[in-house]
Parts: sequence; structure tokens; C-alpha cells
Amino acid sequence: MLDCREQIYSEDYYDFIVPYGEVANFINMSGGCSQPVAEGYDIFFFPKTGVNKFDITNVTYLGIPKCYGLLDRTAVEASGITRLQDQPSLALKGNGVLVGFVDTGIDYTNPLFRYSNGDSRIFRIWDQTIREGPAPENFIYGAEYTTEDINRALASDDPYEIVPSRDEDGHGTFLAGVACGGEEIQNDFTGAAPQAKIAVVKLKGAKQYLRDFFFIPDGELAFQQTDIMTAVAYLDHIAYMNNMPLVLCIAIGNNMGSHGLDGVLTTYLNYICTRRKRAVVVASGNEANARHHYQGQIVQDMEYEDVEISVEDDMPGLFVELWADSPELYAVSVLSPTGEQVPMIPVRAGVSSEHKFVFEGTRITIDYVIDAKEANLLIFFRFESMKRGLWTIRVYPRNTVTGRFNMWLPLQRFTAGNAIFLRSNPDVTLTSPSSAARVITVGGYNHANGSIFSDSGRGYTTTGDIKPDFVAPAVNVSGPGLCGSYITITGTSAAAAITAGACAQVLEWAIVQENQPLLSNAGVKNLLIRGANQPAGRIFPNREWGYGTLDVYRSFEQLRE
Repeated sequence: MLDCREQIYSEDYYDFIVPYGEVANFINMSGGCSQPVAEGYDIFFFPKTGVNKFDITNVTYLGIPKCYGLLDRTAVEASGITRLQDQPSLALKGNGVLVGFVDTGIDYTNPLFRYSNGDSRIFRIWDQTIREGPAPENFIYGAEYTTEDINRALASDDPYEIVPSRDEDGHGTFLAGVACGGEEIQNDFTGAAPQAKIAVVKLKGAKQYLRDFFFIPDGELAFQQTDIMTAVAYLDHIAYMNNMPLVLCIAIGNNMGSHGLDGVLTTYLNYICTRRKRAVVVASGNEANARHHYQGQIVQDMEYEDVEISVEDDMPGLFVELWADSPELYAVSVLSPTGEQVPMIPVRAGVSSEHKFVFEGTRITIDYVIDAKEANLLIFFRFESMKRGLWTIRVYPRNTVTGRFNMWLPLQRFTAGNAIFLRSNPDVTLTSPSSAARVITVGGYNHANGSIFSDSGRGYTTTGDIKPDFVAPAVNVSGPGLCGSYITITGTSAAAAITAGACAQVLEWAIVQENQPLLSNAGVKNLLIRGANQPAGRIFPNREWGYGTLDVYRSFEQLRE
């Protein structure tokens, strides 16, 4: 049998998220290993031969790790950040604060991440992709590198011989540079918190069986929920052990879940937000114009509502989620482009139905799931070998109070072809986990002309929480690329990085300088919301702008009142 570290990487093992207390009822554990995660969850690795069938009903929706993608397609001045850096009595640059990134890694050789004496400002790198190396304390995979390791590497002729971690994509390097990069006068660049310490988790890629299950195209970066949860636990742990305030910057997401009070990752991030000296920043995603959200409304005397999905090209597959709040119940049938119909399937929780369409050759699996925590209804559709044309999901009311339901297609980048709802709705297009109630959810706007970034994920959540909390610059934001270059990125991940730097300034003032030593995420969020600029002619809060545009300098001005 492979050792536990190898099970995490092996394609011969399935990964599952299991709440404490449910392990004995979940699955036969023979031959498996586990990785504990704080706040009520373990991650288990089981040999595929011990699992009869991998589907929603047999292993539960929450137990299957979801896959998350990157949220991308001179901003710091617009957000009031440089004014705080330059204000003599404040001079807030993130000193004493740890900013953590869960992403594609970091180019640790870039001078932007060093002090003036050449030493690295990177406190830790945990590279989950490296199988051989010293794993972090309490974790059983990957390799951890300390500041001392990185300084030894930088002083050598071949740094990657000592610290072999690389950012092959550049996304993580860009975010770290925008949030915490040092000043480089030649390129007129400085990060938001240029004196903050940096901690980075380079996520390993999702296993192939998960990519296949969710039909993620070849070559598209995807990360699994289990690795993101362990990354957050690791960053929280090292901040706690070193008594440092921590800002988490999360710029990855997906379209799965009810976009409300659901999901183990959103639950875990909400827990982190309750801890002192913590701030969690999450990008709202770039799905507003993707036409991947449908908002249904069945009114009195309607027999059913037809939801039409236009598929422009043949695709390996597609999954669709329908969510309805308790006590709403719906049943469904499916019509193919040639008119063949799957008869209405009665509502029976925990039942999986399969059907193959004769002319299209498409196979569809439909699962009814009642969410154990909130008792909400999930209907999960999985189409294999989906053919081009107009597909119709017919939704029948079975027990309704409001008659409302929502449906989502995957992230744009997670579909191999163009599939859209014909009657789509741009609202409630926040990606998970940005719908988590307690996190600081950041949308994007164009700071050059003051307009909203049209793709920025919109609120509110399905439970009515106001999201995004505010917006930050997200269009043509400049930052470091690979090999010492500078690039521009458009997307809400850039807005999240800018906001993470602003949060580091707030935590420096509150915790390091002991002005508000008990400050937690809620206090940081409220301070930034109170200081948000609200352009004239709009009603705030709203679904696009939240409470306005980030202005951390104005937030400090509010403290004087």
C-alpha cells in the first residue's frame, strides 16, 4: 500500500471531505488515510477499489471536493492606499502583518519581495506540488520552506536547487506583488503593503478523476476544495504560532453551491473570520456577463417553467445545479434538441436517475439531494457527451411558498464549449466562496473612468446578505509578472489583492500599533465599508457596487468623527 503522502497525489485514490462524527457512516475506510483540517472536518483518501460508485447520492454532495479556478480574465492610489503610506503620523505599510495567498505560488527571486538589504520578506512557502521535502507541521504532504531557506537560495548560484518552488502561471506572483510588492521607482510601482511579510501556499492541481467528473477542459488550471481548506488551515496555524495578524487573500472560485449558507469551504472561512487578528478577503468573480445564472419564478396556476440552455458546440459534458430554499420542492424533466423527453422524475431525496437520449447519444444523470444543514433542495444534472442545440429543463412545482429557484452553469473557463441560459440573470453571480457571510467580498470597477467592471460578480446572496461589500480597482491593474516583467490584469482577483493590502494597513494600525488590539475581520470590514466612496446618482448598497468603492484613507478619516 502507498504511504499516506502518496495517497494524496495518487489517481488510484478518491478524496472525500468528512465532518467529524460521520466517518463510521460514510464509507469503508479500509486502506485509507486522513488529513485533519480544523473546525470539524477531515479529508480522507480511499482506494478506488473500495468505492462502488462515485456519484452525488452515494458519497453526498458536500463530500465530493469541488474544483476552483482562477478569477481573471495604478490602482493603489484610487483606493487611498498610497495616502496612508505617505501620511507621516500613520505611514502604514503592513509592518508586522502576515499576508497569506492561496494560489499558484510566487516567484521568490523577484526583488519586489526583498528588503533593501536583499533578505526575503517571504515568511513561508508551502508548495503542495512537491512530493519530496519537509512537510509542514500537522500536514502530511508538500514541502515547506522558511525565510532562512529562501535567503540561502537567493545567496546561491542556483536558488532552485535549494528552494525548488516555482510559479509557472504567474497569477500568485501578480497578486502578491499588487498586495505586498516593494517599491520600484524605475517602473513607478509599489504594492499596497510593501513592508508586510508574505506567506504563500502553492496549490497542487486537482486530481484527474475530479477534472473528468466536472468536465474541466485539458490545460485549464483547477484546484480542489480539500487542498484549499488545508492551505487556509496552514496559514492560520503559522500566524497563530508566530502571534502575527493575518490577512488571507483568496482569488479563486467556482459556480457551485446555493450561493448562500452552504459549503464546507464557506463555513470554514466564516469560522476563520471569527478569530482575532484575522481578515479574509475573497474576490467576487467575473461571471456577471457569462449568462450562467437563471432565476426562476413559478407563480400560481403555472404547471411548470421551462429553462432553456443553448449549447453552441458538442461538448464532453456539462453539469447544472438547481437550488431552492427550504421548504420549496420541485421535480424536473429534460427535453433534448430533437424533442425526446425524460419523463418527470418524482422528488425522492437520495435517488439517482439515468437516461440516454437516442438521437443525441447524450447520457444524463439527475440527483435529488436535500442539504443536511439547511434542508435546501439541490437537483444536480450531469450531461455526458452533450450535443449542440437547445436543451430544456422543465421544472414542476411540488411544494412551493415563494415559487423561486436558482440555477447555475459552471465557470466559463470550466466549460469546453459555449453554453448559456437563454433567459439568464446577471444577479446572484458571486462565485463561491465569496458568498460567505463574514468574509470581505470584493467586486471590481474601472478606476480610470469610475464605471463598474461589467463582469464583476453581483449580489446579493440567496439568503439576502449584501454582497459584494464594496468594489476595488479591477481593470488594467499593473503588477509583476514572471522573469521580472510587469503585466496588467483585468479581473476581481486584482481587486482582492489591492484590498488585502489595505487590510494589512488596517491591521498594522490596530494590532501592531495597539490602537485596537482586539480587532477581528468584522471590525476591518466595517471600517472599510464606512469609508467607502459612494458616487452620486446611485442608491447604496446595491448588487453591483455593494457599499461603494474602496478608500482606506477615508476609512481612517471616519475614525476622527
